[in-house]
Amino acid sequence: MDRVSAFDEPLRKLLGGATAKVMAEHLDLHTVGDLLHHYPRRYEERGQLTALGDLPLDEHVTVVAQVADARIMVFNNGRGKRLEVTLTDGSGRLQLVFFGHGVHKPHKELLPGRRAMFAGKVSVFNRKMQLAHPTYQLLDATDADEATEAVDAFAGRLLPIYPACKQLDSWRIAKAVDTVLPSAGDAVDPLPPSLREGRGFTSLPEALLKIHRPQTKADIADARDRLKWDEAFVLQVALARRRFADTQLPAVARVPAHGGLLDAFDAKLPFTLTEGQEKVSKEIFDDLATEHPMHRLLQGEVGSGKTLVALRAMLAVVDAGGQAAMLAPTEVLAQQHHRSITEMMGELAEGGMLGGSDLGTKVVLLTGSMGTAARRQALLDLVTGEAGIVIGTHALIEDKVQFHDLGLVVVDEQHRFGVEQRDALRSKGKQPPHLLVMTATPIPRTVAMTVFGDLETSVLDQLPAGRSPIASHVVPAKDKPHFLTRAWERVREEVESGHQAYVVCPRIGDDDDETEKKNKKKAAEEDGEKRPPLAVVEIADQLTKGPLAGLRIAVLHGRMNPDDKDDVMRRFAAGQVDVLVATTVIEVGVNVPNATAMVIMDADRFGVSQLHQLRGRVGRGSAAGLCLLVSEAHEASPARARLSAVAATLDGFELSRIDLEQRREGDVLGQAQSGVRSSLRVLTVIDDEEVIAAAREEAVAVVTADPELTHLPELRTALDALLDKEREEYLDKG
Repeated sequence: MDRVSAFDEPLRKLLGGATAKVMAEHLDLHTVGDLLHHYPRRYEERGQLTALGDLPLDEHVTVVAQVADARIMVFNNGRGKRLEVTLTDGSGRLQLVFFGHGVHKPHKELLPGRRAMFAGKVSVFNRKMQLAHPTYQLLDATDADEATEAVDAFAGRLLPIYPACKQLDSWRIAKAVDTVLPSAGDAVDPLPPSLREGRGFTSLPEALLKIHRPQTKADIADARDRLKWDEAFVLQVALARRRFADTQLPAVARVPAHGGLLDAFDAKLPFTLTEGQEKVSKEIFDDLATEHPMHRLLQGEVGSGKTLVALRAMLAVVDAGGQAAMLAPTEVLAQQHHRSITEMMGELAEGGMLGGSDLGTKVVLLTGSMGTAARRQALLDLVTGEAGIVIGTHALIEDKVQFHDLGLVVVDEQHRFGVEQRDALRSKGKQPPHLLVMTATPIPRTVAMTVFGDLETSVLDQLPAGRSPIASHVVPAKDKPHFLTRAWERVREEVESGHQAYVVCPRIGDDDDETEKKNKKKAAEEDGEKRPPLAVVEIADQLTKGPLAGLRIAVLHGRMNPDDKDDVMRRFAAGQVDVLVATTVIEVGVNVPNATAMVIMDADRFGVSQLHQLRGRVGRGSAAGLCLLVSEAHEASPARARLSAVAATLDGFELSRIDLEQRREGDVLGQAQSGVRSSLRVLTVIDDEEVIAAAREEAVAVVTADPELTHLPELRTALDALLDKEREEYLDKG
């Protein structure tokens, strides 16, 4: 067997069909290499007890603990039996529950004082953490116990605790690893010898042995240091190759004309640009002036003026004879961008029209729901070059949409678009157009170096003058219902002061489509109260009849007719609606300076970044903003901790760190976009910034010297393993 094929050996040949099937279906492990890269999540020391107080709810866990007491409970007049076992670690307790015929064996084995490994899903019953019907393995076995072999194997060693699943416990995964561990010697080392020796790294086979079967804690640290570098370096090489390839592509340099459209626009601005906007604009204009396509990420705080910066870039391209397209994820956002851009440009957006400026151009909107005549005119304006700027949804990507000379693509909220959609739009230029990706979700530097590693990054972290502070508070609706009553009083007070408010709900209403019904059912199953998420239609009705009776209330959600959506937004922007009850369609881009209050219902059902985005819809004018996060989550729950973190800071970069820390490690390569599991297993983008930055430098040096990696076949092999077909496409097209 050659060195590569040992790692490619299917697990079913070595482990037996049943175990291999479970590993493939539930852990996405198919080959020897997959299993050897399935590292322990943590380690238990012999004689050391697990902290039971920090167990995550609804997750499958493995704990090592001691039995404090065990008792049989009888119910249904003696017809039913339940075994309740209490575990302890000296600082906390955890209850195990076994029912029916499953009580006999654990009743004989789980005696007070016994130690064992237990695996199961953490749930709550009567406000107590419990594992129902966990599997277990005794660690202080007697001669009569089946676990003697396991005790011998683990005696005096660190116990590896593997990421497991309901169908396969950690200790069974450990046995499977023992079977394939001899193949670690066949590992192909991706690090160039000069890098490995220069940094004093252990060999890859030795690192794999140490991570799976460490003798000491120093072994674990040694192995993790090496394996983190492998992950960071191979990923950064992939991104460096992408950036290098981009520098080889031709593009038309777009230099704005002196005294042209951009200068005319700047002259009519009623305010001066912030230092940040000036700096970022210069970075973009410098890129546009080169004969290679710009690939730049523009990230910034909610309300930092990204749209203005993007518009100035589009005007510069129009000045230089090209066209610019802005791709928005929703019709509401596309219409909002179109409305705000035409208002900012005034007569400059009426090129070729009566009353329009001689320097102006035409700004058109293109969405899937437009009428035939309007759509035909928009398509004609694009192909003739009459329209210098087009703003649209995925309708821009359709084959029939043709441009006269597409010079710049601006993608708003990039994470909402699939790879193929972005690539289809970029392919519409005569030569590759320049690309500007915008996101209002602040991204830590390390994530920018990984997820967006093929893009140069510009950051807007300065808010324009006149933006008001936003006060945020958690409203514990279940524990203190009078707080919710007060929340509605505050909304009424804001309206009586001449302002407007948003009420945001996670769901639309009773006419849910099939997907939403499934999500609703899943949420209900996960919710201890069996309650579905609150819905726009129902909450609007309750508010109209109850606490906000007499106010002008309107609803907005994604399944409304586009014309109706636009009408509601126009009326809200014009002050003809007091309270807008909406889903997250208002999350980004919606700008109504008179809206000062927002109440987010079931706020614990939204992510940290999403809450920050939503909150950014208020405080956009001169009056202070108020954001109330309504939740029925228990005070000690992680959900409430998340809401408290959002309420405590308006710093989006700080919140993005919190958001990232709460996600599963390694969910970085954009799983939703690439369709494959993440490659990161020991590298954490929050904690390992120095490793990622150093790996990026080394990767650039390697790729600059040898773009095809001709002299580094082992690195090329590792790259091929990382970049399966789907992920290669993801990086190529990103």
